[in-house]
Amino acid sequence: MENLNGYLIVSAILFAIGTIGVLTRKNAIVIFMCIELMLNAVNLTFISLSRHLGHLDGQIFVIFIMTVAAAEAAVGLALMIAFYNNKESIDVEDVNLMKW
Repeated sequence: MENLNGYLIVSAILFAIGTIGVLTRKNAIVIFMCIELMLNAVNLTFISLSRHLGHLDGQIFVIFIMTVAAAEAAVGLALMIAFYNNKESIDVEDVNLMKW
């Protein structure tokens, strides 16, 4: 078996970078990229624990997470395009200006 601690440390670092990016950035595209980074960190954890324990449960969860990430990327990109067409900006601070 491989060293599980190494995979978990890399996953924790990736998740921390994603969290810091979500909390500090104002650009919606960068925020979505950081969310994807966080989802991939969770995927790495699931796969490494699944391999370490010898079960396929973690790999099944990864398939579901990848499906949710693809749907989130498609919907998020559509929202960003619509927002950019209206306000010509994709800053998150300008989102509250889109009221009826």
